[in-house]
Amino acid sequence: MGLFNRKNSDATVSPATSTLEVDPALAALSGDYSIDPAHSSIGFTVRHAMVTNVRGSFGSHEGTLTLDGADPSRSSASIDVDIASIDTGIADRDGHLRSGDFFDAEKFPKMTFRSTGAEQLGGDTYRITGDLTIKDVARPLAIDLDFNGSATDAYGNERVGFEGGAEILRSDWGLTWNAALEAGGVMVSDKVKLTFDISAIKAAPQAA
Repeated sequence: MGLFNRKNSDATVSPATSTLEVDPALAALSGDYSIDPAHSSIGFTVRHAMVTNVRGSFGSHEGTLTLDGADPSRSSASIDVDIASIDTGIADRDGHLRSGDFFDAEKFPKMTFRSTGAEQLGGDTYRITGDLTIKDVARPLAIDLDFNGSATDAYGNERVGFEGGAEILRSDWGLTWNAALEAGGVMVSDKVKLTFDISAIKAAPQAA
C-alpha cells in the first residue's frame, strides 16, 4: 500500500530533490504482515431479480502484506480465497454458486489477488492495483482502501487495518450464468461489489 508516501504536517519538499519527508511514525510500520482471518472479512454484494441485494462472504482466506516506508512502490499484497467457503446464508444458493454454473469450486478451488502497484489518492485513502484470478482467468483490478491506523493488541501483536472495495463485472471472469425474468431484466446482475475489511499482524523480526 502507498500509505507511507503521506507526508506529515511539518514535512517539506526540497526544491532541489522534490523528495517528500517520510513520517517516522508511519515508516516504523514497515515490514511483513499476515492477514488475520479471524478479524478480517472479504465480502460481496450483487443485485438479485433487479430489486434487491444479496450479500455474502468467503469464510476461509489467507494473505500477506509487505509495507515499505522508504519506498512505497515496493509495498505489496497477496490474498488467497477458498471458493468453497462462500456463504450467503442460504445453503442451496451457496451450493449453486459453488457449482459449474458459477465458480466451479471443485475444479477452481481458489480465487487470488496479487498486487502490482500502489498509490495514495489523498488523505488516508489509497489504491492498490493488481491481478484478480478467478477460474484461471487473470484480469486487472484496482481496490480503493482507507488506512484505519495501527495498534498493539492485548497479546502484543502490532496490527494495521484497512477497509475498502472495488466493483467488477463477473462476466469478465467467465461467471456468466443468468436467467431471464418474465417482467424483463435478469435474475443476477453482472456488476458485483467487493468489500475488504483487513486486519494484519506484523511478523516478528528475523534473528540475525
